[in-house]
Amino acid sequence: MSEAPSVNRTPALRREARLPNLAQRALFLVEYALFRAVMGLFWILGLEVGSKFGGWIARTFGPKIPVTRRARRNMARALPELDEAARERAIADMWENLGRTFAEYPHLEKIWGIKPGARIEIAGLERAAAEVAKGKGAIFVSGHCGNWETMPGVIADYGLKGTLVYRAPNNPYVDRWISARRQSRLPIVAAKGADGARMILKTLKQGRLLAMLIDQKLNDGIAVPFFGRDAMTAPAAAHLSLRHGAPIIFGWCTRLADCRFRVSVDEIFEPQPTGNHVKDVYDLTLKLNQTLEAHIRREPWNWLWLHNRWPKN
Repeated sequence: MSEAPSVNRTPALRREARLPNLAQRALFLVEYALFRAVMGLFWILGLEVGSKFGGWIARTFGPKIPVTRRARRNMARALPELDEAARERAIADMWENLGRTFAEYPHLEKIWGIKPGARIEIAGLERAAAEVAKGKGAIFVSGHCGNWETMPGVIADYGLKGTLVYRAPNNPYVDRWISARRQSRLPIVAAKGADGARMILKTLKQGRLLAMLIDQKLNDGIAVPFFGRDAMTAPAAAHLSLRHGAPIIFGWCTRLADCRFRVSVDEIFEPQPTGNHVKDVYDLTLKLNQTLEAHIRREPWNWLWLHNRWPKN
């Protein structure tokens, strides 16, 4: 996400050197071996069969594991208008989507837009291109919807240049494998660290596109309403937009049938600084949360409800 461009290696791809001890490294290697075995199976099965199999496994067993209690709690509080049966169907569909997304990792190079044989319908990306053409760069934001890993590929397929900002997983070996798939379409940079910050600023100064997901909990973020309750939210997109005059482009991925997707650009937010940066960041972050919420309400099955977005109380 596989015509791989040349990329700068980032701190996230060299994290082995900072592992705390041999025992931890051994654990990471065992996890990685299991991960690669599963990825190998999905690669052998092929895209469509592997995706269906991954979806079946997740739909069958996912609703029974303890973490699903968080999804049920989140959905019941966020969407009280849905009855229990409707929520259970949405949760089962969510698990199937997650299983399919996981199984599709070895096949990301087979999922593209624009070219013949495209599996992705693209709507509105010309609006993103028009914003990037203004020369101040732009920030493409989305959430964990559909197969979110396909969106950087869509950006590259459309001919836009940019950088994918991501949060590295704890296991550096798994991170390296996943990153190799992601950077086949866009250069990547870890969200944390001085090197990452420099790459982010360089991307905007070059008038290119930053791509990031904004729907995970950030402990050192800011409390912004999301489905009527404060959620600790990353303010980076709003901060960068206001500081650099870069518009924010909100995109959404919907899973369709047979390993097909629709990626659409639905909203564009132009930065409008008032001189009160703290308030401006809050207001713009609130707009992003409200836009994300509206999409989730329309497609509750298509979003990952497993994140710990709100306090339990």
